[in-house]
Amino acid sequence: MESFNLSDHPHRRLNPLTGEWVLVSPHRTKRPWQGQTEKLPPETRLSYDPNCYLCPGNTRAGGAVNLPYEHTFVFENDFAALLPTAVEGLVNAAGLLRAEPVRGVCRVLCFSPRHDLTLAEMPVAAIRRVVDLWAEQTAELAALPYIGYVQIFENRGAMMGASNPHPHGQVWATELVPNEPAKEAARQAAYFEQHGRPLLADYLALELAAAERIVCANDEWVALTPFWAIWPFETMVLPRRPVATLPELDDAARVGLADILKRLTTRYDNLFEVPFPYSMGWHQRPCDGRAYDGWLLHAHFYPPLLRSATVRKFMVGFEMLGEPQRDIPAEAAAERLRSLSEVHYRQQA
Repeated sequence: MESFNLSDHPHRRLNPLTGEWVLVSPHRTKRPWQGQTEKLPPETRLSYDPNCYLCPGNTRAGGAVNLPYEHTFVFENDFAALLPTAVEGLVNAAGLLRAEPVRGVCRVLCFSPRHDLTLAEMPVAAIRRVVDLWAEQTAELAALPYIGYVQIFENRGAMMGASNPHPHGQVWATELVPNEPAKEAARQAAYFEQHGRPLLADYLALELAAAERIVCANDEWVALTPFWAIWPFETMVLPRRPVATLPELDDAARVGLADILKRLTTRYDNLFEVPFPYSMGWHQRPCDGRAYDGWLLHAHFYPPLLRSATVRKFMVGFEMLGEPQRDIPAEAAAERLRSLSEVHYRQQA
């Protein structure tokens, strides 16, 4: 496939899920850094914080009181970006200034009653409850007649905009399919029409054969750094068996997913020995009633850290005006993650 060494020379890589390109510049890893550095997050956290809006039994900012939950907990977001009702009417629908009403539901999903835990430090059995919660919320919200897409995601760490350190994620159920899954839907459908096989299933087969970008795997799931990754230590989580949504996962797939999530997030934390920030989210088949042939369920992890716990990747300049660019080749990033221990650094002797 390669006419030159991809680890040494500038080149572009195509993301077949979106049709967009990323510029890879491996030689830039040698440049000195005199830019912004971040403050390290505090290592000492309480198992229960009386001032936390998400801890069991506490009062939230909106005035509601949390249940004294013992495992997972879901509530309607007190400051939701979407509402179940929308203002009717359009603004100049045929012109340049176009707007349209939109409805949706936003919820907060607490992963654990423990304020000081994250997925990386939770036992697999507790992460399995999170997987079940994701599936339950998807099924419930997808059944609403006006919902067309269910987006489950987690912003981990203040660097990624998390307003609270308590382990939690969110679910936004939207009336229409958002931009990113819409692009992926079109590309997957076109590939399936041409080849009769899911794009991501074929891609996973290539990655398993090459074994260059695999981070960790089990009988049900594979975590890898995608060939077209933009963020320095970006990963995808893919199922070995064809499945399109979280509710479709059977018991073995849910246990396997909990296992792979713990192993991957532990590696993230061990990379720079800090609670590793990231935004992650599931792309699952839309629920708007249309056919989405070839859709394969998958998760994206987008972590911002670049060289250390205090140096992050910025999307600026050429990346905002031209196309994304990265220095560390995906193969090198995967190798670094793959080489790390699966024992969390806080638990190592």
